Amino acid sequence: MPKRIPPLSDIQVKNAKTKDKDYKLIDGFGLHLLVTASGGKLWRFQYRFGGKQKLLTFGAYPSVSLADARQRREEAKKLLANGVDPGEVKKAQKAATVAETENSFEIIAREWHNKFSGQWSPGHAATIMDRLTRDVFPWLGDKPIAVIKPVDILAILRRVEGRGALETAHRVRTICGQVLRYAVATGRAERDSAADLRGALPPVREKHHAALTDPKEVAELLRAIDGFKGTFHVKCALKLAPMLFVRPGELRQMEWAEIDFEAEQWNIPAEKMKMKLPHIVPLSWQALATLKDLHPLTGYGRYVFPCHRSPLRPMTNNAINAALRRMGYTSDEMTGHGFRAMARTILDEVLQVRPDFIEHQLAHAVKDPNGRAYNRTAHLAERRKMMQQWADYLDGLKSVAKVIPLKRSV
Repeated sequence: MPKRIPPLSDIQVKNAKTKDKDYKLIDGFGLHLLVTASGGKLWRFQYRFGGKQKLLTFGAYPSVSLADARQRREEAKKLLANGVDPGEVKKAQKAATVAETENSFEIIAREWHNKFSGQWSPGHAATIMDRLTRDVFPWLGDKPIAVIKPVDILAILRRVEGRGALETAHRVRTICGQVLRYAVATGRAERDSAADLRGALPPVREKHHAALTDPKEVAELLRAIDGFKGTFHVKCALKLAPMLFVRPGELRQMEWAEIDFEAEQWNIPAEKMKMKLPHIVPLSWQALATLKDLHPLTGYGRYVFPCHRSPLRPMTNNAINAALRRMGYTSDEMTGHGFRAMARTILDEVLQVRPDFIEHQLAHAVKDPNGRAYNRTAHLAERRKMMQQWADYLDGLKSVAKVIPLKRSV
């Protein structure tokens, strides 16, 4: 009868030395430690299943101790006793782990974002990814999307709401729902669990962007802009904001290739517009002069107002608002978006411009008397006159000319 080899000890395993060739240290009942010529110590379990000799690895020492390896051997022996191949069980477990990793919320969210971001404006795409990265991925990113429950998403929404960003919380819920519906459509989730959270958050109170509409206050703001001590390209953006009254995202993403100096207009492509329609902004001589002053500084690049960290990106969303705060205007007094309300109010109530001209220049979804929808050239000649009249009016305010008061309804 062959002599039984005594089981290994912790000291033997710890002190096993590397040799010129791989060798085994036998523990018994199929378990051995393979000591490799490269210095590795690997636990292996030899067994027979279906008449074939098989080998199962349990991991490397010291991450897997002698006691751990023996426990895994006993678990494998129990499976064999029940007619189950432990090697196939391990393969199935590994496949399930890989599937969970590949189907995590973050992986699928990034896949969804990459698939659909081409249909959005660059600013909108960046905002969505920023919200996911900041408010969702740290808590749900690694979680398999198929097991995400409404309570998991609600915890995220409450966290965002708790910092006073209720509107953002609503938008995060919408984004999570879009990702989950994409997962359902691609066979990696059963349902959109964010749908159960409709009504879970308080409604957002309608809030208008703060704006100055009194001509005297506008005059003070324009003079403050002229005296702005920040970077020159931000100062130019501040000067153009009231003259052009486009949306802040459209202004900050202005590109030199979109400026037609000969035609005296700015051609904004559809993908940058909220309504997804191309838009023309006539340029007054004051706006053209501002752009020509800036051209030597940023004209070598793509963006008229590049980010100070990288000229490959436009300036940040908050640049205009931060400049306004620096000049002493609070968020309750004036915002970058408020230049639109300023122009709309004064053009209508002071300069008495036809409202449909104003609405077309604001790129709102308006229709003409025949029911035709907005188009980029509608009332273009009249809008050119209006934009020059508006720029001249702003110049008059700055020079302390007589201010025409707003007409208030009695």
